[in-house]
Amino acid sequence: MNNLLVELFVEELPPKALKKLGEAFALGLAQSLKAQGLAAADATVTAYASPRRLAVHVTAVLAAAADRPVAQKLMPVAVGLDAAGNATPALVKKLAALGADASVVPGLRRESDGKAEVLYYDSLVKGATLAEGLQKAIEAALAALPIPKVMSYQLQDGWTSVNFVRPAHRLVALHGAAVVPVAVLGLQAGRATQGHRFEAVVDPVVLADADSYAETLRRDGAVIASFAERRAEIARQLEAAAAKAGGRPIEDDALLDEVTALVERPNVLIGQFEAEFLAVPQECLILTMKANQKYFPLLDAAGKLTNQFLVVSNISPADPGAVIGGNERVVRPRLADAKFFFDQDRKKSLTDRLPGLAKVVYHNKLGTQGERVERVAAIARAIADSLGGGELTRQADQAALLAKADLLTDMVGEFPELQGIMGRYYAQHDGLDVEVADAIEDHYKPRFAGDSLPRGRVGTVVALADKLETLVGLFGIGQVPTGDRDPFALRRHALGVIRMLSEGDLDLPIGRLLDGVSAQFTRIAGFSLDINALTDFIYDRLAGSLKDQGYTAQEVDAVVSQRPQRLGDIPKRLAAVRAFAALPEAAALAAANKRVGNILKKADGTVAPRVDAALLKEAAEIALNTSLASVKPSADAAFLKGDYTASLQSLAALKAPVDAFFDDVMVNADDPALKANRLGLLATLHEAMNRVADISKLSA
Repeated sequence: MNNLLVELFVEELPPKALKKLGEAFALGLAQSLKAQGLAAADATVTAYASPRRLAVHVTAVLAAAADRPVAQKLMPVAVGLDAAGNATPALVKKLAALGADASVVPGLRRESDGKAEVLYYDSLVKGATLAEGLQKAIEAALAALPIPKVMSYQLQDGWTSVNFVRPAHRLVALHGAAVVPVAVLGLQAGRATQGHRFEAVVDPVVLADADSYAETLRRDGAVIASFAERRAEIARQLEAAAAKAGGRPIEDDALLDEVTALVERPNVLIGQFEAEFLAVPQECLILTMKANQKYFPLLDAAGKLTNQFLVVSNISPADPGAVIGGNERVVRPRLADAKFFFDQDRKKSLTDRLPGLAKVVYHNKLGTQGERVERVAAIARAIADSLGGGELTRQADQAALLAKADLLTDMVGEFPELQGIMGRYYAQHDGLDVEVADAIEDHYKPRFAGDSLPRGRVGTVVALADKLETLVGLFGIGQVPTGDRDPFALRRHALGVIRMLSEGDLDLPIGRLLDGVSAQFTRIAGFSLDINALTDFIYDRLAGSLKDQGYTAQEVDAVVSQRPQRLGDIPKRLAAVRAFAALPEAAALAAANKRVGNILKKADGTVAPRVDAALLKEAAEIALNTSLASVKPSADAAFLKGDYTASLQSLAALKAPVDAFFDDVMVNADDPALKANRLGLLATLHEAMNRVADISKLSA
């Protein structure tokens, strides 16, 4: 037993995929070794990934797996043996397929499978050698890699072609200090690899054993092989360099991962550009530095962009001046382009760009962006009117009409990520109200899980209108998310609507909203909205979101199954359900409510919640009706005031009369009038118990 090291040395791997490739290679290879019995289930697996290598270190790997007993079910005794106890031709053929002959028949085990006595062949399967098992494991791990795009290249013989993410040049496989004789991608395993392209002390780097891999590469190859270790080193150097420059680096985990995948031995340097470029919105400068140059812009204590940036270099020269100067020369044209776009865009107002939206296709079944903007503006006006109207309606209408105008600007054409953000800057330049400018940026919010909501009422109205128009429009033409496919991010749009309505506590019933939005699509040919399907979709997203917030499935189901129209009430309803569930009477009332619901479902037609007191005969039904008459007014009053906890808790007084009713009263009486009256009493009870939530969902 020894530790194992496998490394595949290749040409530069795709940086955005490197982290996943390294993790997948290590996990796939280790899982295969464990499945073959060559590594223990609790073996420690360490992944390594640098721009030019994928590697894995696995502890306690066997030179050969232990032999393992195998019990092979053959056939019923009556089929496998004749009357004299000799093997039948069927049994002989079966044994031959397993590599045995009739000589083993006397030793075959007999065991009943519950139907008949069956013959079993017990044998030992020889465990795989490490060479055999590792060959299989490497091939399986490479085949399962999440490769973005495969390359086809020729081997050195000039004839043989292989496929892999990048051309591979060396393979290392060490079990302790011994080389494991495996081959893959035309490479034979050895103990030599290569270090840093420019700063390796020796070439090739020869590894003494599996455990010295990381240290030898660091010492002789000038490479930090561990992705996590390299990432931590870059983060440490960024903080140190930023502190030296008197600022702080921008936080961006994706950029940090990408840069980690671009360098083998990081060296952070400080560069700067002309302060005149800071007149351009900082979002533009930050994006061009991050996206195009992979720099970390420096911010001051107030979060404002400075004219300095951090470069993560892959070399460490004695004099870094040439590296810094080169990066400063490269970034200058990028910033100049951003300044040019910004200056050109401001020569034309957002209003003047509106006619151009009529030439931009939004969806071939839903028309142009211009037509879409008209729909969004109409929806925004209706929502604003519901929330008070007046100035809110005017500003929401203006913001909705201008919200997509920045799509036609040069800056957004170059950097689509800035849509909305640039619209706000250009609206400010055009002299529009602050609320309108903010709404133009904020109507895309929330852009992702955990994102902030629009900062004002105007932005909230336009964001709601935009997301509802998208949901209704795409559902109406059949573009419904299926499985993992959601190309139009409709799940995100639905969650955005839910968050704005609930967190903003807006008095906007969801059903009325959807009806109003769908009315804007009447002129679209082929538009056919299944309003129930869309409503279910929204409430499904709501249920999932609430469970993620820590509510139990029972609590969520109790509230969401009632399809509450005012989403802002849902937190109070959930709190009421949780408080009710803690009452000693809760379990019995929940079970009774479930029983009532089942009885009413089986009744012929819809049962109206009406009771004729003159038809109440049994003492238990009279008592229940009396208790209901006493409890229901206070429960209803609390419900109307929004005190859902008090409304639900008042139902606790019904436990005893409800229990007595089911003990003493026959609902399905022979007398049709009595039966109808008792069903009406149960319908009244059911209505009273389920205004806040369906408490039957709390029943185990």
